[in-house]
Amino acid sequence: MEPAKKRKSSTVWEHFELTSPNKVKCLICLRDLVYSNNTSSMLRHYRALHDGTHHVEKPQTNPGMEPKEPTKVVLLACGSFNPITNMHLRMFELARDYLEDSGQYRVVRGIISPVGDAYKKKGLIEAYHRVEMAQLASESSDWIRVDAWESQQIDWVETVKVVRHHYEELVSGQQHNDEVDTIKYAKKRRIAEHAYESPSSLHTRKDGPQLMLLCGADVLESFGVPNLWKADDITEIVGRYGLVCITRSGNDPHKFIHQSDTLWEHRRNIHVVPEWVTNEISATHVRRALRRGQSVRYLLPDPVVSYIQQHSLYSTESEGKNADVILAPFQRNTSGSSSSVT
Repeated sequence: MEPAKKRKSSTVWEHFELTSPNKVKCLICLRDLVYSNNTSSMLRHYRALHDGTHHVEKPQTNPGMEPKEPTKVVLLACGSFNPITNMHLRMFELARDYLEDSGQYRVVRGIISPVGDAYKKKGLIEAYHRVEMAQLASESSDWIRVDAWESQQIDWVETVKVVRHHYEELVSGQQHNDEVDTIKYAKKRRIAEHAYESPSSLHTRKDGPQLMLLCGADVLESFGVPNLWKADDITEIVGRYGLVCITRSGNDPHKFIHQSDTLWEHRRNIHVVPEWVTNEISATHVRRALRRGQSVRYLLPDPVVSYIQQHSLYSTESEGKNADVILAPFQRNTSGSSSSVT
């Protein structure tokens, strides 16, 4: 009964479960800790690995004041989608549930942005096929859509520039709505206040939707690969926009965030979403099965499977594409500044 009393007096018990008289389990990372009839070790663990990266509390409201409206969020996922899998779509659903359960956010849209052919990744098939498959995969969703802008660019576009593009599109649409409201409700002052804004200042607007980059834990940990990312790009993505990271087996995003000064500084903008029902669908494994004539049904949406069969995609020949070509980020960043986060 003693632990039950402590749970009432310490909020840290919201993140831990007593599994035996001398052990507790962290409900965020599932690690076991020694319990000595006090919460000291639990507090140290939570503050070191999870403080600011895991939000579970509902926003507080003041008596006599209207509850604060949740911030609208648009989730953007960039990647090869070679091919798109059920897990890619599942990431959007997991992220939406997590953010909305916090009571602070309302997810209004999801965007899938396939990378262009100039990325030069080994086995990357033509962008128009990957875009079409993504459209087929998301056609049953009422909030996830595909955007082909990135895939249509002749040169490879850094992820941070893709994020900027979609945020500026988002703000442009919001300003259009403001103008409609202005005509209808005669709120000319609001337009005047924002008329001078430049693209570089758009990230700081608080009255419109927020854009967050959605990714898996493997992408987060790729921030540490030399010359794959520019340090300034990482800082802008996590510092100005925000990141939603879905956990995967074999990855420890909390540890990676803790070990990186850059990510730790912006940890409150990084939302780590646990995937309790592990689903390790890999596009690499899917392509291997397709090359070998094996079934990939139930790994991919049925329309995507049909499209692959109709166009005879993912052969031994296609997997060898770009095999001897240096990945675009390495080509561009090798001569520049260091790109890994510290």
